[in-house]
Amino acid sequence: MVLFFLWTGFCPAQDYETIRWSEKRLSWKDFKGEPPVSDRVAATTASGISYQFSSSGTRKTFKVDFKISTHFYPRKSWYKPTLSDDIVLSHEQLHFDISELFARKLRKELSEAHFTPENVKSKIKTIYNKNNKALNDFQNQYDEDTNFSRNVQKQIIWNKKIGAALGLN
Repeated sequence: MVLFFLWTGFCPAQDYETIRWSEKRLSWKDFKGEPPVSDRVAATTASGISYQFSSSGTRKTFKVDFKISTHFYPRKSWYKPTLSDDIVLSHEQLHFDISELFARKLRKELSEAHFTPENVKSKIKTIYNKNNKALNDFQNQYDEDTNFSRNVQKQIIWNKKIGAALGLN
């Protein structure tokens, strides 16, 4: 299971501790949230894509700079040790990796877009929302295809597919 977040504004560090995506793999110690008592799910990864931008110039020389990051939220992510193993951890890691894959797609689409001083905010928001919907659909397809990591063969296929797309293989 995966949760998506976009954080903006001021957030207390304790509530919104983050781990930025890198090639370093997650471990169970990164999952610091409290699992729900009644939930039969083994683990949940909370991850998301954040963006910042700045713009400058005139209509003729208009320039937009972006900073796009993928984050894992340890205090919103949890696991149940009795239900979790290395396969479940690889499944949860891949949710985080998929978020990074879509961050890269967002970076590319924004870098190819044409902005004006009048449309920059609305156009970035539209592109971000479209990307986030595609990310959510992709994450749901991943869970469905792997049966939430229970189909080990499909899990291995997805690990290779996303690893290759990120240049990790």
